[in-house]
Amino acid sequence: MSEEPGAQVSWDGPWPAPELVIFDCDGVLVDSEKIAVKVDALVLAELGWPLSEHEIVERFVGRSFADMTAEIERHLGRPLPDGWDVPYRRLYREAFDRELAPVDGVVEALDALTLPSCVASSTSHEGLRHTLGLTGLHDRFAGRVFSAADVPRGKPAPDLFLHAARTLGVPPARCVVVEDSRYGVQAARAAAMRSLGYAGGLTPAPWLQGPGTTVFTTMRALPTLLAEL
Repeated sequence: MSEEPGAQVSWDGPWPAPELVIFDCDGVLVDSEKIAVKVDALVLAELGWPLSEHEIVERFVGRSFADMTAEIERHLGRPLPDGWDVPYRRLYREAFDRELAPVDGVVEALDALTLPSCVASSTSHEGLRHTLGLTGLHDRFAGRVFSAADVPRGKPAPDLFLHAARTLGVPPARCVVVEDSRYGVQAARAAAMRSLGYAGGLTPAPWLQGPGTTVFTTMRALPTLLAEL
């Protein structure tokens, strides 16, 4: 195995027993993506790039705000002003305040979890405090929440997952990532971590399939899947 900050990690031996479960947040812990994608469609149309919800899932779900902004700028052919998103933040917050809930079955799965765990998400720390707090999940991960804002590159680069593992003192090969986006499972593979791809939300199962990844459709199956690794 080789590991350098910001680099991909390789693993060519048998997988050892897992010691850490790394959860994505949106779509894995909190059922936010169905809400956010509807708001994304409104925001993008107002900016001049109308996309369907399916196109938004394919292009943006699982990516950081910085990556999303860069892609919007590339498409529009012009930079967006600093703070361009500020007028829209209220739309997301109000929608989450009205509708946000934990992903179905995830509370029971977390109750049954015996391994140490953390959160590693493309969302900002402020956003994570809000959504995890709204759903009553924040205290379960206090002190073990990592954001793409903490690293140079967001998913699908391995930086965030490697940062979480390094901070918690666990070798990458002993980490298992629970993700629901194609960019998330790609990041796990780049970090030489096994992944469990949750296809019970917006992401089609074929987008998650690949080396080192087991695809599943109900969070209630998570404890059994982890026990089988």
